[in-house]
Amino acid sequence: MSTSLIATVAVAAPIEKTLSYLVPDSLRETAVVGMRLQVPLGRRRVVGYLLALTEGDPAGLKAISEVLDAAPLFAAEMVPFFTRAAEYYCHPIGEVVRTALPAGLSGRGGSVSILREKIYTATDLAGEPAGALQKEVLALVRQSGPLALSELRRSVATPYGALRRLVELAYLTETEEERLRDPFLSLPVTVEVVPEPTTEQALVLGEIETALESRSFAPFVLHGVTGSGKTEVYLRAIETALAQGRRALVLVPEIALTPQLVARFRSRFDGGRATIAVLHSGLSDGERYDAWRAIARGEVEIVIGARSAVFAPLQDLGIIVIDEEHEASYKQGEGFRYHARDLALLRAQMAGAVVLLGSATPAVTTFHRAQSGQTGLLALSGRVLERPLPQVELVDMKATPFGEYLSEPLAEALQLTLERGEQSLLLLNRRGFAPYLLCSDCGTTFRCPNCEITLTFHQERRQLRCHYCDFIQAPPELCPNCNGGNVLPEGVGTERLETELAERFPDARIARMDRDTTTRKGAHQQLMEQMSRREIDILVGTQMIAKGHDFHGVTLVGVVNADSTLNFPDFRSAERTFSLLTQVAGRAGRGELEGRVLIQTYSPDHYALTCAAQHDYQEFYRQEIAFREVLDYPPFGHLVNLVLSGNDGQKVARAAEALTTALQNAVGEVEVLGPAPCPLARLRGKTRVQILLKAPTRLPLRRLLLRLPQLRKQIPAGVGLTVDVDPVDML
Repeated sequence: MSTSLIATVAVAAPIEKTLSYLVPDSLRETAVVGMRLQVPLGRRRVVGYLLALTEGDPAGLKAISEVLDAAPLFAAEMVPFFTRAAEYYCHPIGEVVRTALPAGLSGRGGSVSILREKIYTATDLAGEPAGALQKEVLALVRQSGPLALSELRRSVATPYGALRRLVELAYLTETEEERLRDPFLSLPVTVEVVPEPTTEQALVLGEIETALESRSFAPFVLHGVTGSGKTEVYLRAIETALAQGRRALVLVPEIALTPQLVARFRSRFDGGRATIAVLHSGLSDGERYDAWRAIARGEVEIVIGARSAVFAPLQDLGIIVIDEEHEASYKQGEGFRYHARDLALLRAQMAGAVVLLGSATPAVTTFHRAQSGQTGLLALSGRVLERPLPQVELVDMKATPFGEYLSEPLAEALQLTLERGEQSLLLLNRRGFAPYLLCSDCGTTFRCPNCEITLTFHQERRQLRCHYCDFIQAPPELCPNCNGGNVLPEGVGTERLETELAERFPDARIARMDRDTTTRKGAHQQLMEQMSRREIDILVGTQMIAKGHDFHGVTLVGVVNADSTLNFPDFRSAERTFSLLTQVAGRAGRGELEGRVLIQTYSPDHYALTCAAQHDYQEFYRQEIAFREVLDYPPFGHLVNLVLSGNDGQKVARAAEALTTALQNAVGEVEVLGPAPCPLARLRGKTRVQILLKAPTRLPLRRLLLRLPQLRKQIPAGVGLTVDVDPVDML
């Protein structure tokens, strides 16, 4: 029996399994694992990803229509990683690969182009041309060596005619090369004075270097207080990995943190020591396209990026750094709901790499693994240069008149900090001017027609906006219910706080950092630079200001409302509050001057706040882990959240009841909780109901999830099912 070349293809569609296609003779030489293909699926053609090539029986197989790439987008070694990720998170493998690839590469080719630039090189021809401009251009090329057109134009505004003539006269040759779009190349590289490692850093690095030499999987929790020099440990560990001929991946929780970290890495590895690429969704499609292809070609030693960079097609991976590993933003909230930290651990395990899970406040589940010996534990207990941790005070807001957002102690501290010419940070984890508008005559509020939530008032834009579906309406002058004129903003957001601070401190230079002020490309970096140059006295912001920033002029940090995260309907609310407060407190006193932190709260006796005030992670962990154990929450139990949604609320409710009954009858070891309305019971026009699966080990959950494809078939049309394995929030 004759055999043919068979392609295993994951199509970019919600199909659980891979499909097989015949590779026609015309494509045998060009089809390579890691390329995109166009393949027939039913009556249409779709994009697929080539995962494997084998010899087999072609009977009944349709042929590949077209190969869309000239070179593979990922190596064959990445395929088992994609497969295991798809299996663990119960997500179609084609959509896993589509999520992994940057925008512009996930669909049919042609959406992002390759930039090419003309390069001019002097020949051996002696003499000079006649024209003055031709002489000037030729002298530049002869002096500098091969020059790109863009570089020539910095010296000569319009060299085109002269270049054409010089090529005709054989003084120059003209070639074309690909031009990489890298937004960080134009930024100046600062000269770094490399610090000597502290005693603790040296001990930590010794353990990491021993693990790197073994070339086997070695995960470590790097538990270091804020300002203890974790980044210096990352840099030196990566230097060791590069010296072994291996590569490094660095993950950060927020796009906003990337420029600062890239600048530090470029300072250390400039001068040809290592090529750095950046991958995150804040870049243009072209920038990500160029970075991804350079990584896939093996031209990059270090990749820095946010959550999605965990899929970077690096080969010979030696070390993965996950900075601020506790951050919830490492979990994807829609579509393929992966956790980048957990996939990084899987990837390192498959590559035999070292993993550094860095944090001042490790996730309770992460620290529990370290305590139980599943990962190594490395500690940095003091700040560099023996700088003290900031003094933290809890301000009981019950002593402040209701409706006032700044207590007297915080207002006085701001005034003193301004008088000393120092800088302050104020954290308020709610953007907008006010959480809602309220008619004080009849009590009417204004709700999103698509979601079960009030509309946030933005005064600058004169908008009522839903932060979930982006519905916008103009704020009314009169109440639509009673025609009253007392429609007033209630509560406080960052915009209102900024306005009231400007009224209270008219001479202060005040700025705001939240999603509304940083949407424009480069806006966040501009604010960072202004803070570093001390052009801002008070920076107001959401949790964006709490993470990773290193402003030496900041001596005061104020937390306006610590209770907003503490009272969240989630078993992790205490952990999130402790982490956020510890992280933002760590922004104070990072320079030569001591820092001070004031936390406003109505719950000054809560252990999350008292432990944050004492910088006492160990005591917080002791109390929190006891609570988790009693209730069988992670790490003592494992969770899967199933969310059913649809436009017809009754149909969704019936489908949820039927699915719950089927799940309860399927596997007895799994506790099935629900169905119950989601906290956000209506979102983007859809009614949402959740079923929570809970088990002491992963195995019974895996058995149950294997039955989901069959159970999914019983869900009626018009009702969607989302599977969230290891959910981070259950809104």
